[in-house]
Amino acid sequence: MIRRGNVKDVALLQRIGRKTFDDTFGNTCTKEDMRGVLDLYFNAQQCEEELNDPTDNFFFHEVDGEANGYMRINAKHECPLASLKDSHSIELVRLYVLKEYHGAGVANAMMDFAVAFAKEAGYEKMYLSVWEYNFRARGFYEKHGFVNSGVENDFPLGTTPQTDYWFVKNLL
Repeated sequence: MIRRGNVKDVALLQRIGRKTFDDTFGNTCTKEDMRGVLDLYFNAQQCEEELNDPTDNFFFHEVDGEANGYMRINAKHECPLASLKDSHSIELVRLYVLKEYHGAGVANAMMDFAVAFAKEAGYEKMYLSVWEYNFRARGFYEKHGFVNSGVENDFPLGTTPQTDYWFVKNLL
């Protein structure tokens, strides 16, 4: 089941967000950098503000009432890609699944939901940023029709430089 997040999910978002982000990127930067990034993006105040923002959409994937993944679909960011400036587009900011559920179809269900959500809201394109060396995620997004734009996005983790690529999916 996929359900919309709300302000009561602050602790859940912090727990799953910290765990999945650290599992994904923990070995790509220093412990201090990771701690700083987790404290920046997953502190209670930040999570509460995001969950209260009507243009910031959080959804949790649950099995038997237990969350095993979440996604964030954000309509408030201005698209950084010049090629999308004239289209009605939305960003898939995060789609994270606890590693013990990798390969169980959770991410596929969440992606299908994200695309349907964007289409129902009238968006023409969906875009996302993915780390250049996260080949598993890149393959997943390509399998779901996203295309690497070739445009780079600097996404440092603290003092550790990292580069993402912008991927785009046509929803029409």
